[in-house]
Amino acid sequence: MALKATIFKADVQIADMDRHHYGGHALTIARHPSETDERMMERILAFAHHAGDELAFGKGLSADEEPDLWEKDLTGGVELWIEVGLPDEKRLRKACGRASEVQVYAYGGHGAEIWWKQTGGDLARNKNLSVMNVPRQGSQAMARLAQRTMQLQVTIQEGQIWVADGKESVQVELVAWKKADPAAR
Repeated sequence: MALKATIFKADVQIADMDRHHYGGHALTIARHPSETDERMMERILAFAHHAGDELAFGKGLSADEEPDLWEKDLTGGVELWIEVGLPDEKRLRKACGRASEVQVYAYGGHGAEIWWKQTGGDLARNKNLSVMNVPRQGSQAMARLAQRTMQLQVTIQEGQIWVADGKESVQVELVAWKKADPAAR
């Protein structure tokens, strides 16, 4: 018998001063049995960083043809493709061909650094790709906020992100390993 996904609910209030996006989002997150709290919270972080009316979660780890998050236009074209973790180069090349913009949120400390050293050179030619590293300390602190029902406040200002649950506040400062060429969009 296959294990089923665990459902998490998150009420996320976002104040993004950098993009001038303010609002609440009621998220339902299906966590695959093999997914960790850390990875799930990175998906929420990526959602908050790109929040908008059309941004949606993909089918998750069990769907190879979908990203962790994506935003489609009215014709079904993929505007934004977001991967969380350390995706393989072939998957990212394919995503760059399908979407106007591709974002990767890498995490995992030393493992993420090794992944970037191995794939960064090959990914440089993808002009519509951005790679952000979530430092290990912030990533692990975010994992401690994970609960089946969450009320999170996310504040983004000058590239810094604060995530709070009413009891604890976590600061995450993303490190840009690669930025997309604005002309590629």
